[in-house]
Amino acid sequence: MEKKKVIIIGGGITGLATAFYLQKEIKERALPLEVKLYEASDRFGGVIHTVKRDGFMIEKGPDSILARKASALKLIKEVDLEDKVVANTAGKSFIYARGRIHSMPEGAFMGIPTQVTPFALSGLFSPLGKLRAAGDFILPKGLEKADQSLGEFFRRRFGDEIVDNLIDPLLSGIYAGDIDRLSLMSLFPMFYHMEQKHRSLVLGLKKTMPAPPKTAKKEPSKKGMFISLSTGLESLIDEVVKRMDEGAVSKGVPVEKIVRNQNHYSITFANGTVEQADSVVIATEHFHAQKMLSDYPFMHTFDDMPSYSVANVAMAFPKSAIKQDIEGTGFLVSRNSDFRITACTWTHKKWPGTTPKDMALLRCYVGKPNDQAAVDLSDEEIINIALRDLNKTMNITDKPLFHIITRWKKAMPQYNVGHIERMKSVKESLTKELPGVFLAGGSYEGVGIPDCIDQGETAVKKVLEFLR
Repeated sequence: MEKKKVIIIGGGITGLATAFYLQKEIKERALPLEVKLYEASDRFGGVIHTVKRDGFMIEKGPDSILARKASALKLIKEVDLEDKVVANTAGKSFIYARGRIHSMPEGAFMGIPTQVTPFALSGLFSPLGKLRAAGDFILPKGLEKADQSLGEFFRRRFGDEIVDNLIDPLLSGIYAGDIDRLSLMSLFPMFYHMEQKHRSLVLGLKKTMPAPPKTAKKEPSKKGMFISLSTGLESLIDEVVKRMDEGAVSKGVPVEKIVRNQNHYSITFANGTVEQADSVVIATEHFHAQKMLSDYPFMHTFDDMPSYSVANVAMAFPKSAIKQDIEGTGFLVSRNSDFRITACTWTHKKWPGTTPKDMALLRCYVGKPNDQAAVDLSDEEIINIALRDLNKTMNITDKPLFHIITRWKKAMPQYNVGHIERMKSVKESLTKELPGVFLAGGSYEGVGIPDCIDQGETAVKKVLEFLR
């Protein structure tokens, strides 16, 4: 029987998870299918990139995986890396606002208070800001809406101060976006439904969050809610690639165009060669997918979907260089501050295994939505920005022993208001005009590592169903 061919475009975690699980299904079920993955750049892994230098281990992209999302740990086990899993050290987080560092109020869930006293005592907010936030207890629920921005929703419930000094820094740390444009229904639909059901978000969270068990008081756990790998996150990429059949994955092979050719698809590569496929999974950013599918007008739906750039600044110091050490794992920055960095992780405290003894590793980020030009500054200018801001909080005046700056251009896709409708429209058009072509990855239905793996697994199911 002639084998049908599935081509996967993109060798980041989404594409590799798709290829890995598709190959597994083919072997376990003896399916007459062939899988090929093509990556345009000279390396696999996309934004997952680990560098080791002078005893330090530095993540140039994401540094962790949310432990409660099962798909990442499942893949880690599949490639025999379970013994390399490490949890982050739980510690205090801080926010820079109103001219100084403040502890994150206890009981905050995505910035929403579940305990009144820590918020009432916090210096993050003015007395008027606290009074306005208490409006959540008495305000009526909002009108039913198909979608709205996170900013509109949370400002109506809590006022500007809670949003600007707490909720926005937390969410911007995840999505690097503008809270007043990001879609509530794409990112946090549970808050909309909570308001519709319970009216108050604070009361809704109290009713829906599990109560702590009534047992003898224990020491708080030193383990946080994130995991990584002691060998670096890129080792997950390496192990997946290692388990692919010879010739199944190729890098340095950009795809130029995909067109439907009766019951097949013609894939044209940058070197001019053409390959035929029965099904295609496009595991790239939306703007790359648009170029490959430029013959199909429905892809213009993505024209108004921005993707922001960020720069990751890793700096190594002797611990003695930090004159004002703070017990915790890092801080976020309020949007109203005069800082140009958006956050700083104290990596040597969050992930102790990454850093030699008596050394410190700090990771700062630049590239606010309204300060995208910062990403294109020279290394020296970016280092000066980071050091200036760190000096205000930690009294660091020394130059780092070394630094590594990584500029991720257009790497943060923005799920702005209307994203769900956009995706629904594109999927319907794909089914109608390009059956057997599927989109998966951070631009579409979740930006985290587990979300991307989930999309890869879903793509496998869709491909097998289509080729059945």
